[in-house]
Amino acid sequence: MKKIRRYIKESFTELIHKVTWPTWSELQNSTTVVMIASLIIALTVWVMDYAFDNIMSFVYRLLY
Repeated sequence: MKKIRRYIKESFTELIHKVTWPTWSELQNSTTVVMIASLIIALTVWVMDYAFDNIMSFVYRLLY
């Protein structure tokens, strides 16, 4: 139990004194980058899905 208390105390001290937290401006910039990257990835997946659907529909029409 003593080790757990020491671990929690050291973790708290590190979070308060050693961690550098981002400024509001840095946080906004990072959020914008993540949103744009997520949108690009989602659009890429949508285009691939749409293309695959059309290709498979064409193949099925040829076979049946």
